[in-house]
Amino acid sequence: MKIRLGILASHGGSNLQAIIDHIKKEDVQIEVVAVISNNSSSFAISRAKKEGIATYHISSKTTNDVGKQMIKVFKQHKVNLIALAGYMKKIPISVLETYPNRVLNIHPALLPNYGGKGMYGMKVHEAVISANELYSGATIHLVNSQYDDGRILNQQRVAILKSDNATTLAAKILLIEHKLYFDTLKLLAEDKIVLQ
Repeated sequence: MKIRLGILASHGGSNLQAIIDHIKKEDVQIEVVAVISNNSSSFAISRAKKEGIATYHISSKTTNDVGKQMIKVFKQHKVNLIALAGYMKKIPISVLETYPNRVLNIHPALLPNYGGKGMYGMKVHEAVISANELYSGATIHLVNSQYDDGRILNQQRVAILKSDNATTLAAKILLIEHKLYFDTLKLLAEDKIVLQ
C-alpha cells in the first residue's frame, strides 16, 4: 500500500521529524503530504514547512467545524492514512467516520495499561513509576471514539531501572517511539499489518 500520510501535531513534532528522517533514509512507499496543527506556533508546522510539506492551522479558533476542515485538507492531498504525532485534542468523530481504521496514534505506555482520558505525557510515566512496574514502552494503536481504546498494531517495551524516574523514563520511551512509529508505517506500507 502506498501511504499518503496526513499528520496531526500540536507542539514540537519530534515524532513527525523522525518519520520524515526515516523516509529519507529508506526506500519505502510512504510520503508525508500534509501536516495539520491546532497550534499556529507549533514547531511541527515549522518542521513541515522546512521539508516543503503542506501545512495547515485548524482549530476551534479558526473554524466552527474542525472535522470538516480536516477532511477537506486530507481529501485535497489524497491522504489514505492519518498519524497523530503529539496531537493534544480529541479527533472529531466525522474524521474517524470518513477514515475508519485509518487513524493511528502513539501512546507512551504499554496499552491497555495506563491509557484513557487524562493519561498523556508525564502523567503516564508518573503513574507507571508509582506502580513500581518493571517495564513500560510505547504502543501504536488505531484511534476510535474512546481514548487509547483502538486495536493495538505494534508495541515495544523498555526495562525500568530502580534509578529511573518519570523524566528518565520519558526520555527512554521517546527514543523508541521515533523508531517504532516509522517501523509500524513501514509494515503497513508492505502489507505486513493489514487494516480492516
